[in-house]
Amino acid sequence: MNKKVLMLFLAIASLGLVSCNSNDDETGIVIDGIDLTSDVDCCSAEEALQVYRFIQTVHIIPELSTSVDGKYDVWAYTKTGTLHRGYNDLYFVVTKKKSGNYVKNFNIKNVTPLMHMVKMDMWHSTPVGGSFEVFDTTRPAVKRGWVSLLMNTSDAGNWQFSYDIEVLGSKGGVEKQAINVEALPDGQDWLKNFKVGDDTYFLSLVNPSDWKTGTNTIQTYISKKSTPATTPYALATETFTIEIDPRMPDMGNHTSPDNVALTKQQDGSYTGTINLTMTGLWRIHLTVKDSKGNIVAGGDDLKDGFSSLYWDVTL
Repeated sequence: MNKKVLMLFLAIASLGLVSCNSNDDETGIVIDGIDLTSDVDCCSAEEALQVYRFIQTVHIIPELSTSVDGKYDVWAYTKTGTLHRGYNDLYFVVTKKKSGNYVKNFNIKNVTPLMHMVKMDMWHSTPVGGSFEVFDTTRPAVKRGWVSLLMNTSDAGNWQFSYDIEVLGSKGGVEKQAINVEALPDGQDWLKNFKVGDDTYFLSLVNPSDWKTGTNTIQTYISKKSTPATTPYALATETFTIEIDPRMPDMGNHTSPDNVALTKQQDGSYTGTINLTMTGLWRIHLTVKDSKGNIVAGGDDLKDGFSSLYWDVTL
């Protein structure tokens, strides 16, 4: 990591003077001889401050951070600075090496995680969201996407990660970088799959660690295994409905009221409502139906009266 750039960020923030564009009709802000308001490739003072504040809430993944053409630093972030099995939000920020200014005009493409299965000596990819896009207009220099990693790193298999980036006409990226994927703690299982005919689909539960007791929005993505398996798994084009039946197996399998099935949204995700009345282990049993209402998963393989297709979430 470029410690000099990070130190510059801290110095700027401590003075309350984070800025990097002439969009502000005022005299240029100068710190240590750097005119922070003269660079049209970057964001306004207010936008830059919002970016700086955001990156205080996430952590850098050094293995996925890089530089491009000797002019730009590329920073990759997740909430914890690590990757784990299942759904992970992944953020990218680009800065200019000379000034540390945030750059808005960059594109992340061809994000490709690959796992090497050691015993079988074979490779497979994993579900990857669509393009990496600005997700908050107040922070136009932060781009977000996601990956959902099928397995954690172990003696049975290891991961590598590649992506391409273009910054203001300069190209670079990361190629076949070894990464560690952590296992989820006991009582957490956020990634499941089901088959329809010869096709395999993956259900990636989005950030249940953010849930609290009471009513929560529940969101998932459904991805379809690619052919060949080394191609990242894209979102399924089919439309499903996912009915949920949350139970507490440690508390007599009691359920909760006012749950709403997950249905497909315009952005390709599936969203519903889940009500969790107390802390502890919740087993969220799933019944997947196709667009005609036919059960395609979770209905024919009941275990103790409940679907054997489920996520585990511990509050």
